[in-house]
Amino acid sequence: MGFGWWKLFGAALVGILFFHGFCGAERAPDFSFMHNATTAPDISYYDYIIVGGGTAGCPLAATLSQNYSVLLLERGGTPYGNPNITNLSAFGRALSDLSPTSPSQRFISEDGVINARARVLGGGSCLNAGFYSRAATDYAREAGWDTRLVNESYQWVERLVAFRPPMQAWQSAVRDGLVQVGVVPNNGFTYDHIYGTKVGGTIFDLEGHRHTAADLLQYANPTGLTVLLHATVHKILFRTKGKSRPLAHGVVFRDASGTKHRAYLKSGPRNEIIVSSGALGSPQLLMLSGVGPAEHLRAHNITVVVDQPLVGQGMSDNPMNAIFVPSPIPVEVSLIQVVGITHFGSYIEAASGENFAGSASTRDFGMFSPKIGQLSTVPPKQRTPEALAKAVEYMNSLDAPAFRGGFILEKVMGPISTGHLELRTRNPNDNPSVTFNYFKDPLDLERCIQGIETIEKIIESKPFSKFRYDYLSLAALLNITANSPVNLLPKHANASRSLDQFCKDTVMSIWHYHGGCQVGRVVDNQHKVLGVDALRVIDGSTFIYSPGTNPQATVMMLGRYMGKRILDERLASDGY
Repeated sequence: MGFGWWKLFGAALVGILFFHGFCGAERAPDFSFMHNATTAPDISYYDYIIVGGGTAGCPLAATLSQNYSVLLLERGGTPYGNPNITNLSAFGRALSDLSPTSPSQRFISEDGVINARARVLGGGSCLNAGFYSRAATDYAREAGWDTRLVNESYQWVERLVAFRPPMQAWQSAVRDGLVQVGVVPNNGFTYDHIYGTKVGGTIFDLEGHRHTAADLLQYANPTGLTVLLHATVHKILFRTKGKSRPLAHGVVFRDASGTKHRAYLKSGPRNEIIVSSGALGSPQLLMLSGVGPAEHLRAHNITVVVDQPLVGQGMSDNPMNAIFVPSPIPVEVSLIQVVGITHFGSYIEAASGENFAGSASTRDFGMFSPKIGQLSTVPPKQRTPEALAKAVEYMNSLDAPAFRGGFILEKVMGPISTGHLELRTRNPNDNPSVTFNYFKDPLDLERCIQGIETIEKIIESKPFSKFRYDYLSLAALLNITANSPVNLLPKHANASRSLDQFCKDTVMSIWHYHGGCQVGRVVDNQHKVLGVDALRVIDGSTFIYSPGTNPQATVMMLGRYMGKRILDERLASDGY
């Protein structure tokens, strides 16, 4: 093989797919309403309390603040002014940061797949590969959403955070290869979800600065919004005395020093608490607050408010599998820009760039560094100083071409396979236990196999020919991936010969996990939690299937959409 490609695969892949080199613009917006939670009063009152300042919570808070007082509680810090997030030169440091204040929090599912959740204002939009693409029109229709308001809400988001990416040689070769192998037509640049091959949007501007959901707070009414950072909500408070159903009326949260605060809803029949803590955080908080499977809650000594056995059910994570293609010529640094939307249910995407590896001559290995850890060449339990030193020594011995190339990946749509989430402890800072059951449904596996077969055809296509070594066969390329430590699953010798086994052995997350508080099961179609009053969940935990090729556009849209629905309904009822 010459370059020891498989040694690099894991760390390189996370660098490209979970890129967060530019989180927010270089200069922070003047958010007069943003404060550290240590400055919060012991008790405060608002019309709306939103738990989670992520991809949905930020646009939701900005919208509701136009007419009402809103408290937005975010457990993480600001994306602005942090050089480990903002500067490309510091790229990788945030991922390798395992401290309690890191913007990403690693978790490993019970399936053995390494994953991460956001812990920063702006949520996953600060941590992802930046691809911006809308959901299919059928998705919105099946969700029962108002199509006009959906389009208006997407446009509201796009005015601040969506851009057309610059297309260079490697991404162009992937696009042309997709078209040549039959993923047609070529739809050019569009935000829309259309069968065929397209160039999608990005949340990176032309100067390479990331724009996140936090930027949408620029729309907020500054006199109507309070954002508290490093504010971890421990439970939602309910009134039950004299009520036909439990009534959410406040939250308990702790600041970074551990001091407890309480925030309550002002008196008023339409004031609400809204949970927007993501697919792990939202079902976790409901359970910690007494809304969930009664037997499970009692096992953790949690007082049951509502026995709701479907909280934490329906957890899904779209399986992702990739092939690393070493390039004989330099390639541009590119994140996800092109997507092939197939009829068989797989999305083909790609990312590239030796800059993710830093420089072999300067020994600054950037995203290839063994210290990154997300999908590092050193498994977490073995990440000792001695092991790291040995891995770095190995990196020093590599030739410069080992840091050159890119990935073509496929993501299974849906997916159909589901799992569940359970509490491990009563501490909201601890990750819950989550099982996704990748490929439990045979259709998911079939879609992966067809996706990998399509990638193989792209690699062998004429448009892509200059970006691959002639002597590296498809079997050799599959072996690079199959032999790399991309997850904690056992390996099989036949993985490069059996695409069925290859999919199972090399499954990774593309961070599109969802479910746990699904519409029709835990919340109604207005996102109101069933069985209680004055409580909603608005985020990706409510999804049955992941929207579009990449969900962030739709999660941001949903925050705006539901904020507008709530405002319009409330103003109409008040006679405005």
